[in-house]
Amino acid sequence: MTNTTLCYLEKDEKYLMLHRVKKKNDANHDKWLGIGGKLEECESPFDGVRREVTEETGLTLNTVRYRGIITFHSNIYGTEYMHLFTSSDFSGEVKVDCDEGQLEWVKKSDVCALPIWEGDKIFFDLLLANATFFSLKLVYEGDRLVSHKTEFI
Repeated sequence: MTNTTLCYLEKDEKYLMLHRVKKKNDANHDKWLGIGGKLEECESPFDGVRREVTEETGLTLNTVRYRGIITFHSNIYGTEYMHLFTSSDFSGEVKVDCDEGQLEWVKKSDVCALPIWEGDKIFFDLLLANATFFSLKLVYEGDRLVSHKTEFI
C-alpha cells in the first residue's frame, strides 16, 4: 500500500496542473494532475506535500489546507492512500522545467475537460463546493472507475 500527497495550488481561479508526459512506464502518463508524490520514510503528509511542491514547481507552500483522503483501489495498481491538499498561499516562481512533465495554470472550469482520471472529477466537485474534510473511495478496473463512495468527517 502506498501513501501519497496531491496538492492543487490556486491562483486567479486557476489550478497549477502537471501534464505527466516525461516519465516512461508512468501509470499517469498523459494525464493532468495536481502536484505531489509518494511519502518518504518518516514523513507526515504535511512534510511530504511541502517537499513535493518545492521539488516539482520551485514554489514554497506558506500554508496548506488538508481537504481529504482518497483511497484508490485498482486491480492493476493496487491500493493507494492519497492525502489531498489545496493552497493559495505560496511564494516563489514556478520553475520552467519539471522532471515529471509540463506545468500549466488551468482555469478551474476547464480542468474536467482535460484527460484526468474519472474519479478526480468527483473530488474536484467537492473542492469547488468547499466541502468539509472528506474520505473518498475510488475503485478502478483498469482505467475505468467502477464504484465510489464519499463520507464526510
